[in-house]
Amino acid sequence: MDLIKIAAEDLLPGMFVAELDRPWLDTPFVLQGFVIRDADDAREVARHVRYVYVDASYRGGGQFLAVDPSASTKSSKTVLVMKEDFLAAKVSFDSAAGSLEKVFEALGDGDAMDLSMVEQEVSPLIEGVFQNQEAVAALLRLRKSGSYRYNHGIAMSLWGVILGKRMGLDRERLEKLAVGCAICDLGMTKMPPEMLQQRHAFDAEQLAQLRQHPAVGAEMVAALGDIDREILAMVEYHHERIDGSGYPHGLEGDTIPLLAQIAGLVDTYDAMVSPRIYAKTRTSHEAALELIDRKGHEFDDELIEHFVQAIGLFPTGVLIELNTGEVGIVIRQNDTRRLKPEVMLVLDAEKVPQEKNEIVDLSNQNAGAEPERWITRELLAGSHDLNVQDYFE
Repeated sequence: MDLIKIAAEDLLPGMFVAELDRPWLDTPFVLQGFVIRDADDAREVARHVRYVYVDASYRGGGQFLAVDPSASTKSSKTVLVMKEDFLAAKVSFDSAAGSLEKVFEALGDGDAMDLSMVEQEVSPLIEGVFQNQEAVAALLRLRKSGSYRYNHGIAMSLWGVILGKRMGLDRERLEKLAVGCAICDLGMTKMPPEMLQQRHAFDAEQLAQLRQHPAVGAEMVAALGDIDREILAMVEYHHERIDGSGYPHGLEGDTIPLLAQIAGLVDTYDAMVSPRIYAKTRTSHEAALELIDRKGHEFDDELIEHFVQAIGLFPTGVLIELNTGEVGIVIRQNDTRRLKPEVMLVLDAEKVPQEKNEIVDLSNQNAGAEPERWITRELLAGSHDLNVQDYFE
């Protein structure tokens, strides 16, 4: 064979497609090698791949393109696997949050903390990130019920592992990161409950008291005895900022340990996108842009870059509107083109529910066959009376 790489949209009748830009099993094509019969065949190929390899030595013969209408395409497989992994991640998340609640309540009653319970619960969470990070990210954006304190701790663990994995941290440090993030707010158990439940802003005295919770939590963890120093540092320093504006010690730059910097970043992000009684909830896109604005003064440039690359500007699970007026749900990230993820369309341009939820890869569109689509904005959860979680369960 004399293989030549060409864009799928440039295919012509009579060409023999020998190879694709992706595995054959990720497409609905019945044959692994076929002849383009006409312009319709070329358009069908371009719907599923960006480029192909044609055999320049082809001299006739062979079979034409055939598509199995009953075959599971990559898109349908994506949704099915996403649902399965989403539900598995939800079970692990709820179990971990429940265990963290027990640990915190025991401390509030004056009992000893069982850190091994937390360590045991975070292990399946880490596995979930490695198995299907998209499903875990969707879960984190869609969770609604439960205590903010415990859900926030486990969410911090997962965002931290997603970021740490992107940075190439080994499994041992990822486990430390997950445990440390989960117990970062341990010191909050010693804060007056009525203060934490108030709906108005803290006064100066309350704010000063609140800013001691990292040091208080570190003392509680240190009292356990043989505790990993990186975990202890995460609890004590997760509110420190590289420009010295953080608390409780006003540390700067590299004097703040790496895992503590990661914990501080994911703590801030999760707080931004979570419903809280005293603060406005941001969309994921708004939160990402706000973090980018803080690069170089509150957070390290590279940490922000890694985090945005890991979750995307429009993370999996968010509701978005396209330039066409259609409404969709992000179901998969594009590692190289973060503004062009894969989306599942749920409402048409008139905001009418679609009978069949079409999957569109915004990074792989056939410009000649239909108008190009792109994301114009992220919608708040519940917009158009849509419950996004229904599409993952």
